[in-house]
Amino acid sequence: MYPYAIGGVITLYGILVGLGVLSCFIVFWILSKRDKVDPRYIDFISIVGIVAGGAGFGFAALFQSVYDYISHPELGFRYTGLTFQGGLIGGAAVFLLLAYLFRNKFKGKLTDVVSTVPLGILLGHSIGRVGCFMAGCCYGKTTDSWIGVRFIDPETGERMAEKVIPTNLIEAVFLFLGFAVLLIVYIKKRHPYNLPLYMILYGIFRFVIEYFRGDERGMLVPGLSPSQFWSLLMVIAAVPLIFVLKKAWEKRRRELEAASGGDA
Repeated sequence: MYPYAIGGVITLYGILVGLGVLSCFIVFWILSKRDKVDPRYIDFISIVGIVAGGAGFGFAALFQSVYDYISHPELGFRYTGLTFQGGLIGGAAVFLLLAYLFRNKFKGKLTDVVSTVPLGILLGHSIGRVGCFMAGCCYGKTTDSWIGVRFIDPETGERMAEKVIPTNLIEAVFLFLGFAVLLIVYIKKRHPYNLPLYMILYGIFRFVIEYFRGDERGMLVPGLSPSQFWSLLMVIAAVPLIFVLKKAWEKRRRELEAASGGDA
């Protein structure tokens, strides 16, 4: 890991987070063009994605500040870092809101890109987690196992005395494998279910990996970390979403077939 600023300007964490965001858009653009999505709708979703991404960073900071305030109200409400799931929830809400408000402005529909967006998120998140490893954050509990890593404390610049589980790297590998598997399935047969599949797979994984995390991030529900709470909601919400997307996908296919004279 390397938490230090390169040239006193930017850290590897910042570089990798930036690369993660860029890769998210690249995956979306490539797959959307492959699926022959209306170019104007691709541009629109790209703009919405940029706005939602910016909002996501704000929500990530807000959620973490709320968690820490609940745990330690005596310290006051202040910026204490970022939490991915807070950013995902807030960013997704802004994304869906804007997509809904302008739903009749373009030929494309959200169902045209509903499976490409989560693929980009998976790859971008994977790269971002490598950034977490470089920064020395999102680490696991102490361990004597061979997989243990002695992180450098980002605040003191000193190497930690004990080895910890590199949960950030484990998560990065899981996310990349999830991206690869869902991408292969999607390329073989285009479908609308990558979003709920992402929610179920990541929700289950994140719930489990939280038991191995060693960084304190507060608590919303007794016995569960904030991430475990949101992970449960993600998995639960994914089930009805499958049926909603199935109905919307069938309707969209009928529209395309009607527009092309039955040749779609």
